Amino acid sequence: MSSTPYVIAKAQARQLLEQVDVPQILRKLFGDLAAGQAVQPAQQLVEFPQGAGDFINYLGVLAEDRVYGVKTSPYIVRSEGALVTAWTLLMSMETGQPLLLCDAGELTVARTAAATAVAIDALAEPTAKRLAIIGSGPVALAHLRYVKTLRDWQSISLYSPALADKSPEELTPISALDPRLQIVASREQALEDADVIMLCTSSAGPVIDPLTLRKPALITSISTNAPRAHEVPPQALTEMQVYCDYRQTTPGSAGEMLIASEQHGWDRSAIRGDLPELVSGKAPRPDYDRHVFFRSIGLGLEDIALANAIYLLQKRIG
Repeated sequence: MSSTPYVIAKAQARQLLEQVDVPQILRKLFGDLAAGQAVQPAQQLVEFPQGAGDFINYLGVLAEDRVYGVKTSPYIVRSEGALVTAWTLLMSMETGQPLLLCDAGELTVARTAAATAVAIDALAEPTAKRLAIIGSGPVALAHLRYVKTLRDWQSISLYSPALADKSPEELTPISALDPRLQIVASREQALEDADVIMLCTSSAGPVIDPLTLRKPALITSISTNAPRAHEVPPQALTEMQVYCDYRQTTPGSAGEMLIASEQHGWDRSAIRGDLPELVSGKAPRPDYDRHVFFRSIGLGLEDIALANAIYLLQKRIG
């Protein structure tokens, strides 16, 4: 019997996400993936003809929740700048009917930041005190929201070129997010003695060189969906302990991993663990004799899990 799916716009998705525990939803997801109760296929990249852009499909199945879905995200080349959108379709495994169609913008922000938070909780040293954030967009600020309680941070430094010309009044909404947060004037100032560094940019090329840091740190990277985008130099992977969100898919999509494999002798077998392995206790923890690198490309399952959470919430509240 057919039914009309909920159609959730961006603002409504944001309101619903504020009412659910996003990191905990992802922890359960990665546990399900480790236990064989979820399926995560590789991303599907389809290029538009004549260099007009591309779209990526992110698929996922949550067997315990009896749902599957797909997020589709186009990268549309335009003279005024590329346009990126995303929509997630949630489907019932029982009826075969659509349950929800959701603007995935807020889902993407939340799941990207929450996946990093799950990784930091598992990988950062318990005594980590200094947190650095490179970037100031919605994804960077979501990272701060999910990570700020994970350790007893004594300092939180944020650097972004986009804030260089902002007045103190314009910076107030960011500064107010946490009393420990300091917006600094240079990348070097943000990185000084950092224990955890979150790279939260849309840069297609390196924004830091880990080999210039004075002490071992946990570095997390999300990058962007531009072709072969990366936030650290690919050759640096050979000198770091590498983790990722899902070892079956990430090495085939992450720009620095592809380049490091082709040009610098790095092999995906060097990945020490992924989020399902970390959540289930099957991956070794880092020992911090050198830098630790966590790379996330985003999983369709993350979007499906959050779409299912807001579907169930919307269903309850009518």
